[in-house]
Amino acid sequence: MKNLVDTCASGRALKLMVLFVLFSSSLTAQTLFTCDGRDVSKEDFLKAYNKNNTGEKTTERSYRDYLELYIRFKLKVRAAYDMLLDTLPGQRAELQNFRNQVADSYLKDEASLDKLVNEVFSRGQKDIHLAHIFIAVPAGTDTTTAYGKALTAYNALKKGKKFTEAALQWSEDPAVKGNGGDIGYITVFSLPYELETLAYSTPVGQVSKPYHSKGGYHIFKNLGERKSLGKMRAAQILISIPPGASASVREEYRRRADSLYAALQKGAEFSQLARSYSGDNLSYQSGGELPEFSVGRYDSAFEAAAFALERDGAISRPVATTFGYHIIRRLGRTPFPHELNETVAADLKQQVGNDARAEVSRQALLKRIYQQTGMRRADVPETDLWGFTDSIMTNPGLNFYRNLSHATILFSFPEQQYTVQNWLDHVRTIKASGRARNVSDKALFEQFVGRTALDYYRNHLEQYNKDFAFQLTEFKEGNLLFEVMQRKIWDKASTDSAGLHTYYEAHKDKYWWENSADALLFTCSNEQTAQTLRTHLAASIYDWRKWSDSAAAGVQADSGRYELAQIPALEKTTPGPHQFTPMITSKSDNSISFAYILNVYQGRSPRDYKDARGFVINDYQTYLEDEWIATLKKKYQVNVDERVFASLPK
Repeated sequence: MKNLVDTCASGRALKLMVLFVLFSSSLTAQTLFTCDGRDVSKEDFLKAYNKNNTGEKTTERSYRDYLELYIRFKLKVRAAYDMLLDTLPGQRAELQNFRNQVADSYLKDEASLDKLVNEVFSRGQKDIHLAHIFIAVPAGTDTTTAYGKALTAYNALKKGKKFTEAALQWSEDPAVKGNGGDIGYITVFSLPYELETLAYSTPVGQVSKPYHSKGGYHIFKNLGERKSLGKMRAAQILISIPPGASASVREEYRRRADSLYAALQKGAEFSQLARSYSGDNLSYQSGGELPEFSVGRYDSAFEAAAFALERDGAISRPVATTFGYHIIRRLGRTPFPHELNETVAADLKQQVGNDARAEVSRQALLKRIYQQTGMRRADVPETDLWGFTDSIMTNPGLNFYRNLSHATILFSFPEQQYTVQNWLDHVRTIKASGRARNVSDKALFEQFVGRTALDYYRNHLEQYNKDFAFQLTEFKEGNLLFEVMQRKIWDKASTDSAGLHTYYEAHKDKYWWENSADALLFTCSNEQTAQTLRTHLAASIYDWRKWSDSAAAGVQADSGRYELAQIPALEKTTPGPHQFTPMITSKSDNSISFAYILNVYQGRSPRDYKDARGFVINDYQTYLEDEWIATLKKKYQVNVDERVFASLPK
């Protein structure tokens, strides 16, 4: 009875929530106008208006003018749908390509990303001097022994045992014999995210509790903190010492490093010595230059020497590490930013996206997807599912296992269900790729659920993200507009010779020449080409085509009748015939333009059809479009809600 009551209560709560959402939506999604019975919201109109009216003062007149343009746009799109232009293969392919390009930009949880960026910025303000004890837990082994060892070390430290002594006694880090557990300074991004969090949550002078990672148990001690040193660009010459070298051999390599340092002090070229003598196979070919680094990436002695260099170009004395002797040259240093402005935030967000900590944001996104899509998990016992899975892997012909079959539903979304068969297909793919090693059945299943949910969300994104839906619709309708205008207006206007002639005869008083000239126009790629061409033209203007063609891409030439305002440098002067105009330089590409005037026409004169044709086509397009819009307004009724229009923000 209790379960039945709970179920009814949950049902009532769900209905109330749905009613609230619908009521809230009705308050925010106001309809500005309808076109053929289809609502166009105030919100969508404002998005389009603001996108196309940047910088202009918003007035009732500007709204009214744009509303007329927007209604005309929607009428044309409605006609395109009725012509089934959206079903054309080209339209579908372009829409799908666009969808694929922009969908991933919406598959982010911005709130969690911003939180991670703020965390990186805060942690990046300081470096932490860290000591470390590591107790390994080999994959597939019991953790009890390792945990007991880690706990013993932790309790000894809490009772006052020196960290170095504890590290030498219990730590399984191979470097402990050389550093006594002191791993030097670390900063943000130096360690795996979980260990970075452990380090930054351990107060100065304190020891962390044993922390279990995939590799084993970790104990940190915060030995001290300092202001972040930022990032360093440096080059090195490494005199590498063979493993197990005797003291005399090490001394020989030290003297070699000292001699190279002395040569550098006398002016030898650092990059040349690096190419000739450095034992670092990754950097010697680039003159010893290393990728930019922060603390916690290289040996602590190397980093200390590098960050101690006070100016660009400074060179360190040979620094001894377990790898050999390093001579370091500072190339540049970048402090960690102290202000989280837009540029810094964008850079940090990119770094977060490329780091393992991005998984935190991914899990936040998945949680939101599960809620938004209403995903439901079936009540399937995990032990039965793992047992069935293992049985299928060894006996593919098995159809049932206790209460499970291949058709058993594991989880579902409003428009799709996923069964045991889908899960088995996933397992086979993962196992065949080798990516299932050391991954538990539960972890593998959660990966499957997460990947499936993400794919479902991506494929139905417009149902859950109104900004994406608007962008997709905007692109689709823009393409449809181009297609329908091409078919109904542009092609007709350019090919309807009879219609164009008729329109010209009816409106020939519109087409006049202002002050004009017959002229040759030249645009040259540079001043030298222009001077050479002009010299040739001055000698024989009638060979202008030969001289311009001989310059190939260096010269563009054209001839015709032009209004004086169209001719370079003639906006304020009146030319005479058989004259060159002054040369003018383009600010955009430094090209040089000038003209040669053949004949001048003073005053206005009518254009014949040939000269007016380009203007006639444009005007004829407008005429055809206005006639078409009038027809569409009769076919598709448009109703504007003036109360909603009056509420547009001023």
